[in-house]
Amino acid sequence: MRNVPNILSISRLISTVIVFILVLVDQPWAYLVATVLFALSAVTDYLDGYLARRYNLVSPLGVFLDLTADKVFVVSILIAMIEVHLVSSWIVFIIVTREFMVSGLRSVAAARGKVIPAGKWGKQKTFITLIAIGVVLLAKGLGAHLLSLFPWQVAFNSQTLVFNELLLFIGDIFLIVATIWTIFSGIEYTVGAIPIFREEIKEEKQNSTI
Repeated sequence: MRNVPNILSISRLISTVIVFILVLVDQPWAYLVATVLFALSAVTDYLDGYLARRYNLVSPLGVFLDLTADKVFVVSILIAMIEVHLVSSWIVFIIVTREFMVSGLRSVAAARGKVIPAGKWGKQKTFITLIAIGVVLLAKGLGAHLLSLFPWQVAFNSQTLVFNELLLFIGDIFLIVATIWTIFSGIEYTVGAIPIFREEIKEEKQNSTI
């Protein structure tokens, strides 16, 4: 039981590689397989953290694997989706920038023995992003390709007003919503880090007067 959370995190890293390749294959069957693997991996994202907390199995290695697997899982798949024109690069740019910024803020806080807790925007952002990617993969697996925001192909007619095309359109909307939530999450973390920077500036001023 002690190693189960770490095994789940490692399995998520492995499945990330497989989903990445399947997206690049860019075929309906590959997207369907990718959807299943993606959904299972998203479940392990919740499960490894739950097991670690429930049975007090939290460890530095486990935290590292969990955080690394989370970031690699989402970012890698989004990069593959850029390659096959399923998402715009500016969306991935915002998401990746936020991840680097949050990692930097956490490092600064950790160096001072502080912790910046995850806020509601961050938790909601993760959920929305996973839903968005999963919906887009499923829509492509069902053969959707006409009603898309990336690239812009919005034309509502008898060909596009079908389930799979509408599913792709909804997935794209969720991607935009996830991007908005990502921005607000970054702001939330920045605001949470302000007291730490103020404390550091105050200490530097005190040391300079001694």
